Amino acid sequence: MSEQNILFVVLLIWGIPSTYFRSRFRKIVYATDDWKINIKPLFKKELIALFSNSLPADQAYIKARNHYRFYLVIYLILFLIYYLLF
Repeated sequence: MSEQNILFVVLLIWGIPSTYFRSRFRKIVYATDDWKINIKPLFKKELIALFSNSLPADQAYIKARNHYRFYLVIYLILFLIYYLLF
């Protein structure tokens, strides 16, 4: 397997948990347990909550936001490595 294929597979595998992290984060931000929140394109409130501190007293929000941020940073790094090398 070439380096390009290996990095592509790593990128795909790292992308699998994205649905879990995004779902958990969105449920806290939009204050719902409805599964349909995962398929609705509600971005503004989500992006504001991701890059700011929308709910400073909510420890579940802060923990979910930090996990989601970490996940997205690693995903961005992997994507940039793939894009810049190949």
